[in-house]
Amino acid sequence: MDNVRVRWVKDRQFVAWDRLGHGVVMDVPGASTDEPIGARPIELVLYALGGCTGVDVASVLEKKRLDVRGIDISVSGVQREDEFPHSYETVDLHYTVTGVAVPDAAVERAIELSQTKYCSVKGMFGPQVSITTSFEVVEPPAPGPSRIDEGRRDV
Repeated sequence: MDNVRVRWVKDRQFVAWDRLGHGVVMDVPGASTDEPIGARPIELVLYALGGCTGVDVASVLEKKRLDVRGIDISVSGVQREDEFPHSYETVDLHYTVTGVAVPDAAVERAIELSQTKYCSVKGMFGPQVSITTSFEVVEPPAPGPSRIDEGRRDV
């Protein structure tokens, strides 16, 4: 069973941690005279979705033995404003996969498996939330001289 603790700090600031001590700070803009020092609690849902699907996509691509060098996911959500709760109406995920000769079809399939089968966080969203995905595959920069070597003089 998963378990986290959440403790009120002041104003609308809270800290949370898990059984291993990994922590997160939450805050709400405008709730105090100080600048917010943490993420808004609703944003943590986007963090969780990005992390969950990222783990899935990386795992699927790794099993295909592809030369993936990086995965970057931009997650954005639009909240409903008309009534409470101000839950997300739409969530967009854009994946940028960096790798050598990584087929688009493999990335598309990995994302599909994450969204329809593996990602537990995605499964928490109900049918009222429209989730869209897009992706791009980019080649890593060509190897070349190190920037450290550029100004070096042999003595």
